Amino acid sequence: MNSRQPIPVVVLSGFLGSGKTTVLNHLLGNRGGTRIGVVVNDFGTIEIDAMSVAGQLGDSMLSLGGGCLCCAVDGSELDAYLEKLAAPAHRIDVIVIEASGLAEPQEMIRMLMASENPDVRYGGTVQVVDAAEFDATRARHPETDRHLAVADLVVLNKTDRVDEAERARIEARLAELCAPGIPVVGAEHGRIDPELLFDRRPWTETRGQLSFEDLLAQDQAQGQDQDEGACAHVHAAYESTEFVSEQALSPRRFIDFLDRRPAGLYRIKGFVWFGVPGHDERYEVHAVGRFLRFAPQPWGRGEARLTQLVLIGAGTDGPGLLAELAACREPAPQEARPESMWGVLRYVARPAAESEAEADGPGSAEADGF
Repeated sequence: MNSRQPIPVVVLSGFLGSGKTTVLNHLLGNRGGTRIGVVVNDFGTIEIDAMSVAGQLGDSMLSLGGGCLCCAVDGSELDAYLEKLAAPAHRIDVIVIEASGLAEPQEMIRMLMASENPDVRYGGTVQVVDAAEFDATRARHPETDRHLAVADLVVLNKTDRVDEAERARIEARLAELCAPGIPVVGAEHGRIDPELLFDRRPWTETRGQLSFEDLLAQDQAQGQDQDEGACAHVHAAYESTEFVSEQALSPRRFIDFLDRRPAGLYRIKGFVWFGVPGHDERYEVHAVGRFLRFAPQPWGRGEARLTQLVLIGAGTDGPGLLAELAACREPAPQEARPESMWGVLRYVARPAAESEAEADGPGSAEADGF
């Protein structure tokens, strides 16, 4: 039996010129020790920009001293390369697929969701949009609207090239084109905080998490983002709220909280303890935009039962979020009925054979965040 946790696979999409490769390069340059596997889904265009970070990019896997692995593939090879990247020897933490500007993100999503590879799991889709060419891109590529409809997070790039009124107009249009509640993150030169998509350092033995203050100090030490006039630290645009509870949470109230989470809450990560009979595992929770996934894990020997969450967003009410989470506490989890977990189990990925065996139960529900 495979005891490793599946590697999240994030799809990075956007039309040529939107700044997709710039976003990828920024993530690779600010990974903070995270080992990133990259699949570049194009042979003739964007791979040139990827080489500026990855070095000499061959037609198969390339291992770099900096801890990144890159592959240049077409769609038919995707499964094979994901299997290679997920091999234990590479110790990859997250895989980012940079989709071709002409690729259909929903096809990649379907492929990842249907994958029977237990070592990878779908981790959400990020659509990069060029603010300065928004209308021209939609006119030239009508499929843009379809791509936005399946995004879990939208990066509105090149916001420095439009004024406030134009940006507000574009954001209002994006709100109409995207699924309800999908967050839109503004960016200049592709600079988004990697923590919005993945952890920049694994959880420690005590399950602590790298704080934004740590990230800020790390960037200062590394001397990054020193371009004249550039935003030196992208985390300045976000707030981080941390919640810890020694009391179990009600699965139903917690799912209600997640369903009502504001659009400005971009990322939720951590571990939740529900304590429901038959479901006393620690549930890892991972949300990017509206994408949501739970993964049950065994507790470590002697490990205290805790809920530990980090919430990252912009314009969010930290105290209000903490109050809502506090209201999710359940004083008597041992008295909860097993069916109270059905809302959580809907977002737990299950092997195909297990899903078929439970076709009449909660495991038959779609395990995605759409």
